[in-house]
Amino acid sequence: MSLVVNKNGTGGKGSMAMTEKQKMLAGKKYLNTDKELSEDRWKTRKRINEFNDLSKEAPDEAMKILSNVFQKTGKNFEVMAPFQCDYGYGITVGNNFFANYGCTFIDVASITFGDNCLLGPNCQIYTVDHAFNVEERNRGIEIPGKVTIGDNLWAGGSVVITPNVTLGNNVIIAAGAVVTKSFGDNVLIGGNPAHVIKELK
Repeated sequence: MSLVVNKNGTGGKGSMAMTEKQKMLAGKKYLNTDKELSEDRWKTRKRINEFNDLSKEAPDEAMKILSNVFQKTGKNFEVMAPFQCDYGYGITVGNNFFANYGCTFIDVASITFGDNCLLGPNCQIYTVDHAFNVEERNRGIEIPGKVTIGDNLWAGGSVVITPNVTLGNNVIIAAGAVVTKSFGDNVLIGGNPAHVIKELK
């Protein structure tokens, strides 16, 4: 059995060489300057620009564009322009989803919302870290980390959620909070870094 070494220096006996996109989708270190990924981002950027421009005159048509960018959307899906994301195919939203003006989803890894989720203006969800090793970082190596959110989220304006965060059901996030770790059900969280302010009944 042969040893296949990938561009990021990983490999194993009998392993098949993975594309950078396959690595990214598998949650492994990947090279963000890869041609296939660059083309994916460019295609998505053009469609998101169409969504943002069309939202001013034909919001229903704009939402059709965005629903085709995302991997999956539920019933009653509304996003206010301007909106930005990297790929779109990593984003899944449930029923009754609303995101206010200026939200940004960096969907290198998956971003998953349950039902009845509300985002205030300028919320940002990040699913990627640059490599901590300076040589890897300078080469463009990144590390995916998915974000998973349960039902009935209410996030205030300018909330930031960082990679590898899972939130349970019935979570409220105070405006301006920076969420760097996971929380369970029925909590109000806030602050930087976010912590439990109170339990919710």
